[in-house]
Amino acid sequence: MRITVLGSGTSSGVPMIGCECKVCKSSNPKNKRTRSSAAVEINDRVFLLDTSTDLRQQALENDLQRVDAVLFTHAHADHIHGIDELRVYNLRQLAPIPCYGNAAIGEKISKYFNYVFDQGESESFRPYLEFQRVEGEFELFGVNVIPVPLLHGRMPVLGYRIGDFAYLTDVSRIPDTSWCLLDNLECVILDALRIWPHKTHFSIAQALEVIERLRPRRAALTHLSHVIDYDTVSMDLPKGTALGYDGMIIDL
Repeated sequence: MRITVLGSGTSSGVPMIGCECKVCKSSNPKNKRTRSSAAVEINDRVFLLDTSTDLRQQALENDLQRVDAVLFTHAHADHIHGIDELRVYNLRQLAPIPCYGNAAIGEKISKYFNYVFDQGESESFRPYLEFQRVEGEFELFGVNVIPVPLLHGRMPVLGYRIGDFAYLTDVSRIPDTSWCLLDNLECVILDALRIWPHKTHFSIAQALEVIERLRPRRAALTHLSHVIDYDTVSMDLPKGTALGYDGMIIDL
């Protein structure tokens, strides 16, 4: 399995528009963060974890040649607004792309992007997607996928476990019933918005507590805001845990 962190930033991206802070003005490429998403390559197939606002840029920079499925975590703008870019992969692959999520995700995506799911004739080419509602573990291209219920503030969202890898973005609490779904992980990519607490995201310290409990072999932090300087924060992270960055590759 190869995991590529396509985007490691929060909803505003980094640098943030108009900001003059040290991180936003940094020349370190690891402080340049597009909106959070990832790609998982396994069995010659590629799953996307969300279609971030910056999907076109991410696909070009990471030479993303195909997309065979999308696993949606939730329907916030920074995680779904790149959905129209999928039509290029429909043209390349001459096939529909299955998209997975819970009922709330499906309802919101079909409302926000009604033209995608409109069955009427169209004069222009639009994405050809098939939404699949998930309610438990399922198999996708020979791989077991487990949706992991999470809380993003008061909002129920999904993380995903794919084999021994878990992707848990936009989370402020892991419900008691979800911890057992995360046993014996090889790797986890986990939300860690900033240094101090936030109502809808883990802080760095909270994310490290989760990692200490899960004890994966490797961990990376994502959805990082512009208050996280890569070099400064990296110095204080425990062995086996790293800040994610755009273009980061993890081979398992």
